[in-house]
Order: sequence, then structure tokens, then C-alpha cells
Amino acid sequence: MTTPLPPGIIHGVGLGPGAQDLMSVRADRLVRGARHVAFFRKAGKPGHARRIVDGMLHPDAIEFAMEYPVTTEIPTSDPRYADRLCGFYTDCTAHLAALSAAGEDVVVLCEGDPFFYGSFMHLHSRLAGVAPVRVVPGITGMSGAWTASDIPITWGEDVLTVLTATMGEDALTQRIRDTDALVVMKIGRHLGKLRRAVAAAGRTEAAWLVEYAAMPEQRVTRLADVEGIAPYFAILLIHGQGRRP
Repeated sequence: MTTPLPPGIIHGVGLGPGAQDLMSVRADRLVRGARHVAFFRKAGKPGHARRIVDGMLHPDAIEFAMEYPVTTEIPTSDPRYADRLCGFYTDCTAHLAALSAAGEDVVVLCEGDPFFYGSFMHLHSRLAGVAPVRVVPGITGMSGAWTASDIPITWGEDVLTVLTATMGEDALTQRIRDTDALVVMKIGRHLGKLRRAVAAAGRTEAAWLVEYAAMPEQRVTRLADVEGIAPYFAILLIHGQGRRP
């Protein structure tokens, strides 16, 4: 009688903000030794996570590109948006679970940290009880951003608030006004709304925009000096000014 193979492990591996030498030793080892590698990307694009590991994958690695069926084409408030993404994550989960059932380990490449605003979370919740999953934490994009600004983000008892620019303008304004230190992610086409919210909160002069943190294109600019729209990899910062010796 043939003994069934133990299930393979699905690793959600945090790659950090974008530089290979900011990956953890564990992440580097898993990426280089992976037989199966999965990653998210927009249709027609190579995918940022995949770009980070260029030159690192084993020549025989089998790649599985998970292409989003929708990004900005449908408003997130439209029921079709959730329906299409739900089906997409379900299909991706089935593929990974099948590999695991066949005894194959899989490395899922994750920008930043897998548990911080990452798509991997939607796979993780669906894989619970289906396949063994292990998560490798990574340096977040916001850590890369405030390091790029060369200014500490918090001092003393400063309260740090992390927002997404997809929120409503009134909610953004209130939270920006009420916090000591601030990080805003997912800016892109929401820059105009975010700029108005920062101004309404009276904090324009303290705001910085960091684009492509820890990447070759990195740029740090005062929000007041930014024109046009922000790229996808842009983070707004307001540094805390709390107690210090």
C-alpha cells in the first residue's frame, strides 16, 4: 500500500519594500530554493513582486502568475468588484491547494509584509484547514518610506495612524487632524482628495510624499511641491513631534 505524501507547505514570503538586500535571510533562502513560485500581478504587467526577485529563482522553478481580474476598472463599492475578486481568490486558492495536496511546497511572493494590506491575506484565510501555511514577515513599505525621509516617524508617546487614501475625504480629514504621526498608503489617483484632506486638517507644511521607497527610482518630496498624480508606490508621511530627551 502506497503511503500518501505529506502535504506541501505554502509559504507567504514577505519581500520587503523593493530591494533584494532588504529581504530576510529566511525569505532569501525560500525564494532561491523554491520549485513552485506564485505571485500577483496586473494583467499585461510583470508584477512588482516578481521583479524584486529577478535573478534569484532556480532555473527549473515553475511560476504561477495570479492576474487580477479587475483593479481600478470597477469602483470598490460596486458589488461586481467583490464578486470578481472573490472568484479570483477562490481559483488561486484551489491551484495552490492542489499543489500542496500533491506534496509540493509553494512560495507565494508578497510585496512588503504578507499581513499588511497584502493580497496574500485573502489566500491565507481560504487556505485555513485546507493546506499548511507559513508566513515570513517582511519590512513594510511604510518602513522603507520613513527611512527614505531620514526622519523618525514617532517620538515619545506619539500616536501613529495608518490610512488608505481610498477612504472618504471627510474621514481622511478627521483622522489626519487627530493623529500625531501619519502614514497614508494606496494613493495613486486619490492624490487630489488626499491633498485637500491634508489641507483641511491644517497639516500641508508637515506632509511629505515618498515615491518608490527603497527602489532605484526613490524620491522624497514635500507634498506642497508635488504636481500631477502619484504613482502606485507612493506613501504620504507626517512625522510625529513628540517628547524627546
